[in-house]
Amino acid sequence: MLDYTDKIRIFDTTLRDGEQTPGISITPGQKVQIAVKLDELGVDAIEAGFPIVSLGETEAIKTITKIGLNAEIYGLARAVQTDIDAAINCDLKYVHIFIATSDIHMQYKLKMNQEQVREKAIWAVDYAKKHGMQVEFSAEDATRSDRKFVREIFKAVAAAGADRLDIPDTVGYATPQYISQLVKDVVEATIKVPVSMHCHDDFGLAVANTISGINAGASSAHVTINGLGERAGNASLEEFVMALQCLYNRRHNIKTELLYETSKFISNVMGIIVQPNKAIIGENAFGHESGIHTHGIINNPLTYEPISPELVGRKRWLQAGKHAGAHGIKAMLEDFGIEPTNEQLHEIVEKQKNLADKGKAITTAELLSIAGDVMHNSKFEERFKLYDCHIITGMNITPTAVVRLNTEGKDFIASEIGVGPVDAALKAIQKIAGEMANIKIREYRLDSITGGSDALAEVSVKVEDKTGNVISARKAGEDVVVASVQAMMDAINKTVLRKAIYSKN
Repeated sequence: MLDYTDKIRIFDTTLRDGEQTPGISITPGQKVQIAVKLDELGVDAIEAGFPIVSLGETEAIKTITKIGLNAEIYGLARAVQTDIDAAINCDLKYVHIFIATSDIHMQYKLKMNQEQVREKAIWAVDYAKKHGMQVEFSAEDATRSDRKFVREIFKAVAAAGADRLDIPDTVGYATPQYISQLVKDVVEATIKVPVSMHCHDDFGLAVANTISGINAGASSAHVTINGLGERAGNASLEEFVMALQCLYNRRHNIKTELLYETSKFISNVMGIIVQPNKAIIGENAFGHESGIHTHGIINNPLTYEPISPELVGRKRWLQAGKHAGAHGIKAMLEDFGIEPTNEQLHEIVEKQKNLADKGKAITTAELLSIAGDVMHNSKFEERFKLYDCHIITGMNITPTAVVRLNTEGKDFIASEIGVGPVDAALKAIQKIAGEMANIKIREYRLDSITGGSDALAEVSVKVEDKTGNVISARKAGEDVVVASVQAMMDAINKTVLRKAIYSKN
């Protein structure tokens, strides 16, 4: 019988399996920054990396072990002495040792039989234990291994002193039903040794399989932020934790209100954009456009949301567009202190629908501009005006931008460097308006509307204020830098307008 009072252990492998995402390579310093964020989030264990891989990896792991984090810090090691010694040399107290147990891996990768693999596994666990380490042992490709052999090898390493056992679904091939049976086998064979799950998402079942394993008796889950990892990735920490908490009433140590912040931080550092419709932390997870949905949400958020967005550090937002209805558009305008008459509201709704029918996503700035045209409203006057923007860029030259903004009759000048001319220009603008309005860029996207070197470019910008509210703006033009600057200014001015309205109320 499961004890539902026990907390489920969250073993985060973003820094190891997550970094194995194709195209990702982070510096030792970035690894340390991510480890700190994971520790703040409340994970119980951090797999800091694979010590034998490189000198940089060793440097990062050594640093992480020394900075006094609350989480247990693990290093990965094959069942070979050089790998285990590398982990020992990193001053690690915890090591995650693995060896493959499936026929295909043993035959084509290891060139070993079952008895040789068993002996190697026992030796590796014993060697690490003799050097004072706590060991979590993984039978790689366990879900495609002979079930009898899996039971035998886990029983053998448990007898050799393994502190934890891990069941990896290495190629994401298992089903929840099979995972449940396999976990029960292992729990029964090893009795009191805690069992972990390590599931990949090749068939989109990583979170479901992990939960199935937990419900069958496992007490720990290997997960990554944003589901990063080899091929299709690993079980997503944020999805697993929220399902665990909200659907199964199981306990954990994760500070869920930090999930979104942690996700964005790691997305930015690793350079992997989170898909908009990603559960829990995707941009659209708490966004609503449909008139039916927005009407329900306005009356009671539970009509179309399973959980409160604040629970995971998010905010609910409404989107204008062809599916939007009067209730949603009215609520969006009221958020800016704008109260159109019924006739004006109808005209605004129809105008934004006509624009959306042309294939355009309606930004906040565009909706406000439409409302301003319909209502002839003076509230839409720009707070910040851009007077000058000079940029120097070229080969072997650090891109530098100088901007002059005017607000309330005063000129402000700022200069910044960037990785490119757009980056430099937006940083310079943000240096003035961003600090004064307490906002930051959350998203920047560039699309080409036409072909050729003189292509018309479309720039979309989202900025966020300190309370988490997001304003979007879009501009198009032949000059990417100019379009970017215009979009940024539009988003900033609409954010300031909203802040001004709320400060009066």
